[in-house]
Amino acid sequence: MAMPTLAAPSRRSKNSSASPFAQRLQRLAKMVADASLGFMLVTNPKDVGYLTGFLGGDSYLLVPALVHQGRRPVIISDFRYKEELEDVGEVAEVFIRTKSMIEAIAEVVGGVAAGEGAGKIGIQAEYMTIAERAAIGRKLGPGGAKRLADTANVVPKLRVIKDEMEIGLIKKAAKIQEGALLAVLPTIKPGRTEADIAADLEAEMKRRGSSEPGFQSIVAAGANGSLPHYRPQTKKIAAGKSLLIDWGAVYQGYHSDMTRTFAMGKWPAKIAEIYKIVLEAQEMAADALAPGKLTTEIDAIARKHIARAGYAEFFGHGLGHGLGLNGHEEPRLTNMMAGVRLEAGMVVTIEPGIYLPGEGGVRIEDDYAITDKGATNLCSMKKTMEWCTL
Repeated sequence: MAMPTLAAPSRRSKNSSASPFAQRLQRLAKMVADASLGFMLVTNPKDVGYLTGFLGGDSYLLVPALVHQGRRPVIISDFRYKEELEDVGEVAEVFIRTKSMIEAIAEVVGGVAAGEGAGKIGIQAEYMTIAERAAIGRKLGPGGAKRLADTANVVPKLRVIKDEMEIGLIKKAAKIQEGALLAVLPTIKPGRTEADIAADLEAEMKRRGSSEPGFQSIVAAGANGSLPHYRPQTKKIAAGKSLLIDWGAVYQGYHSDMTRTFAMGKWPAKIAEIYKIVLEAQEMAADALAPGKLTTEIDAIARKHIARAGYAEFFGHGLGHGLGLNGHEEPRLTNMMAGVRLEAGMVVTIEPGIYLPGEGGVRIEDDYAITDKGATNLCSMKKTMEWCTL
């Protein structure tokens, strides 16, 4: 089959080899070769974005194992994104399909991955459906299904360690979300509903550059704060009660995630008690972050502190999770999974909580980048009880 027609490389490129995307593609190409594969078909849109900078979606990326020997990756997309994909030409060829994605994959693979010694094509088994895998295999012709090899978590392994650009984008997202909450705080008064506050908060994040909320913002008044993943409703904020806000921004694809717990005037006695415990647990765990530490070890620091205070049964979720192009990704800081050693470049949340049914809950959360010697808090918002008294 003839080589498919490809869009010309972007003329904006000055030094594409120095691009972080080119470097990521080269690392993936090595992993593909080490797995004895000829090519990797990347179908997860977040992974395509990580490797090329294009976050528009509906596009697949075929990465050869030996990009340094003249074969370039090919991104398969459609007319809607043609102009937007110009810059991607710096690191990959652009194939604008005029048929179905399955037919386009067969055409591209037939053009660049055919012949003796081409090797098998790795597919993202954790993301691609069985039906799509079967359809691609059929379209590749006789023996096509045998050319496809299941892989798992190949690109996510690359994404665990963030480079300076990624950490900067997460920090910018955190700055956006902090600015949004600071704008909304003066409007939070008794009588306003959870849903109203959530709507204002998400609008303020968008005004400051967030493409979307990182997740459905949690605004939990009073007793609703005992529900860790509560969805805002029409409950009104009341004086003398607590208010838990968990919100996140997305900037150029990268997520931030924070939680603060407030009191409307006087702190309820039990909420004030657990606030101090949670804040201590959060700070103790954050201070212990460092390369070489196990995620389970960090989780245990906060969990044991909360247990010593008599609230072990009221802290049932993991201490934290990784952040990046997804709001929740590796590594996981939890006692429910095997421990993973922290490495410089990982970005994680630290978010202990205590949840008391019928009374409310307290969770405090910041985002941390692991450094060579410890960790840096990417958030700057205060979390003292005095500051959190509205």
